[in-house]
Amino acid sequence: MIQRLLPALLLAALGGAAVAKIPAPPQDEAAKSKAAEAAAKTAWQTKVDSYKLCKSQDVIAAKYGNKSAAKASAAAASKPAGAASGPTSTPVAASVPPPCTDPGPFASNAPKETPLETSGAHSPAGTATKPPSVNATSGQMQPAKKSAN
Repeated sequence: MIQRLLPALLLAALGGAAVAKIPAPPQDEAAKSKAAEAAAKTAWQTKVDSYKLCKSQDVIAAKYGNKSAAKASAAAASKPAGAASGPTSTPVAASVPPPCTDPGPFASNAPKETPLETSGAHSPAGTATKPPSVNATSGQMQPAKKSAN
């Protein structure tokens, strides 16, 4: 039994160690810029999500605040003026949270890609002043011959 189990355990241990040591492949500039843009978009989406959460919390706090203020005023009105004041269940007002800030639309900082014609990817202007296989007279139009039918 041990003779069958030992090779399997040995292969599993060595295989797991080999997989754990594989490095990430090197990235070119395009892949790095795409990864940076994806990270920026993820960070922006996180800001949008927190903004939406903040707005919904403001709505809930406004509804709860109106109800608790109405209950507190009703309780104060129902108490006799000479009643002993005991511990109150009114929450202590905490510091005012900062207002919700809208992150705005997503703005990518990716460099603008230029078409190949304007990026200088073709031959330099000094050596490509004219097409290589064109005769000097081929630029002139030859009149078409009319056939007599």
